[in-house]
Amino acid sequence: MIEQVLLFTLLASFLIAVLSSPFFIPFLRRLKFGQSIREEGPKSHQKKSGTPTMGGIIIIVALALATYIMTWKFFGLKTETYLLLLVTIGYGIVGFLDDFIKVAKKRNLGLTSKQKLVGQLVIAAIFYIGLIKTGFSTEINVPGTDFSFDVGWFYPVLVVVMLIGASNAVNLTDGLDGLLSGTAAIAFGAFAVLASNLHHYETALFSVAVVGGVLGFLVFNAHPAKVFMGDTGSLALGGAISAIAIILKLELLLVIIGGVFVIETLSVMLQVASFKTRGKRIFKMSPLHHHYELSGWSEWRIVVTFWGVGLLFAALGIYLEVWV
Repeated sequence: MIEQVLLFTLLASFLIAVLSSPFFIPFLRRLKFGQSIREEGPKSHQKKSGTPTMGGIIIIVALALATYIMTWKFFGLKTETYLLLLVTIGYGIVGFLDDFIKVAKKRNLGLTSKQKLVGQLVIAAIFYIGLIKTGFSTEINVPGTDFSFDVGWFYPVLVVVMLIGASNAVNLTDGLDGLLSGTAAIAFGAFAVLASNLHHYETALFSVAVVGGVLGFLVFNAHPAKVFMGDTGSLALGGAISAIAIILKLELLLVIIGGVFVIETLSVMLQVASFKTRGKRIFKMSPLHHHYELSGWSEWRIVVTFWGVGLLFAALGIYLEVWV
């Protein structure tokens, strides 16, 4: 029964995204909501300037509708679902404001870093308050072991760091056609498996709804992309995946399943640190996918390779949690 519900949810979300995109993409184009490409980026990306952005709205609408309808019908709406939707839609709104300012002012800079951080902090705080009202544990489980430890007062700090860190890490990964859509589908699929295994069926349903939404979006986001998700989608997905990991008490496993996002973020941090301390760059450009792009790899080759790496990380995460 549960397998059928999850499959129907995935298909519902996928169809909503696929069927709405041909109407929504021309609408974005008419509004002239085109992507501004940063001048310091790869020169090959300049031809993508003007491609409709803010397509993350398609993903959010698809996953939210599928989650709400299917959860209400089969499980009844509970705090768990509301918290997941809160973070996803909330972070999506922050990303939407960032994207809107960019397209309205025809520049590559939207919200300031402080404005974006405040928005992320407020949503993270509301999410944590909702958690503690359910009597949520402050223990952390170590993947692949039976060991756990209580972090007590530090747990709310961890929640905030995870939500903000994951949303920004996922945002950094959104740099090539289909790169984030594919890696996100893989990571959320892994969490859907784990959530079902832990009998968190509402979270499993939400996870497959995300998978369906991003796969439906990928139909139009694969190279050459007809639409970009923008910060609207990337911040929403980053918030969603960290919220899932927190609710499932798989906080540390997020680092493994989201390994591609972690590597992309580390490449930026290492690049900045190296340049500031030594005056030299480690990579030709960061995040890492741009390094391979400037090394002569085709965009499609980079994307497929990163998908493969993401699949390995997802398999490792499932293995540590289920079979070890």
